[in-house]
Amino acid sequence: MCGVEFKNNGNANNSVNNINNNNNNNYNSSENYINGNVIDKNNVNGITSNGHHSSCFKNDEVVINLDQGDPKMYYPFWKKVDDKCSVTIKASDLMSYFADISNDGVFYQMPEFTDAVRRMHRVVGNAVADGRYIISGTGSSQLFTAALRALAASVKNNLKHRIPVVCAEPYYSCYAEALELEKSEAYEWKGDANKYEGKGPYIEVVTTPNNPDGEIREAVVKKEGGMVICDLAYYWPQYTPITSPADYDVMLFTLSKATGHAGSRVGWAIVKDKEVAMEMIKVMTLETIGTCHEGQLRATKILDFVADGYDQPAINNDKPLMPPTDGFFEFGHRVLADRWERLRSVVKTCGGVFGLPVFPSDFCNFLGKHVLPSPAYAWMELKSGGDASKLMSQLKIRTRSGTRFGVSSKYMRVNMMETEDSFNLFLERLSTIKFEHTTNV
Repeated sequence: MCGVEFKNNGNANNSVNNINNNNNNNYNSSENYINGNVIDKNNVNGITSNGHHSSCFKNDEVVINLDQGDPKMYYPFWKKVDDKCSVTIKASDLMSYFADISNDGVFYQMPEFTDAVRRMHRVVGNAVADGRYIISGTGSSQLFTAALRALAASVKNNLKHRIPVVCAEPYYSCYAEALELEKSEAYEWKGDANKYEGKGPYIEVVTTPNNPDGEIREAVVKKEGGMVICDLAYYWPQYTPITSPADYDVMLFTLSKATGHAGSRVGWAIVKDKEVAMEMIKVMTLETIGTCHEGQLRATKILDFVADGYDQPAINNDKPLMPPTDGFFEFGHRVLADRWERLRSVVKTCGGVFGLPVFPSDFCNFLGKHVLPSPAYAWMELKSGGDASKLMSQLKIRTRSGTRFGVSSKYMRVNMMETEDSFNLFLERLSTIKFEHTTNV
């Protein structure tokens, strides 16, 4: 039989390089504001709220959570610019439901936020935003549902059949799970777009770069009556070369993957068609009466800060806040490229246990050079065909199984955006695996 075993690695239980037990810098800083610096009382994994390992746990006792796409890798960058990128909100600020009733009908949306989104896309060149409707949401997840409802409402469905929603495998796990939970009477999940043979109206979700495998994608069905929602959460220079501005009918973005501010729960849709945009705004209004103004204000500050590093206003003769070589996107690209290189090196030492996708380089218009993609997730295959996530659980590493993405359990998704400490510990444990070849007697 062919399988895997854990080899004795003298470093496996030693301290990871650069582990910092200083617990004074909290990722979830609400505790700083309210209770002072404290360790999260719900922490059972030996990880403090800033991602460092608590000294009261041994490293081999720590459970590394690489299941969720928590973007903690960006914390060091933002910590250095705290004083340049803070927002002060007084008790009397932002009290009304209304932000700007003239803002393309999005009464709850701050015009400064709309301007910041458009500016960011102009600077990066990853999407056409000028002349389009910008609609904010609670992350892109809420906007995904709003887009489905709006597109379904735009169809004259005389037969009253539920509109099929498809996406090519492997697809983002939450698409299927969200639709199955919602049980909408207007649309229903129909799985892999490559296997879709239906007729009439349908909605195809295109995620590019794809979550989980990082591949660049386009619609695969391309039949009459098709509508496309394009999830572009990872179409930013730190993850993939920016080759041209995306220009789909409905495009979704999220602050969590653009800048790492997942806790703000801010996303936005870029929509071409007025009727679809107005229907999405109607859905947002009925569901939550819009989105949080505080989140929009913080997102505006963050987006403008990033853009300022590359696009200084003509009236400002001062130097940029950061040289372009040390800008936000260069930081993100550098961290992820280094992690991918180290992961590939460790996978090689495992002797063929795992497979990783290979990506071609391409010219990035934003960075001005050829670069390799450095996706936010590693899509790993257990070559023996066993359960990859189950194997990782033996090493106290949580990953997301391929079954949640519509494919075999031999695949797993690994978050590449965790803290440096967690990523180093992940590599250390991964290096204890090697290929074992034995024969049944």
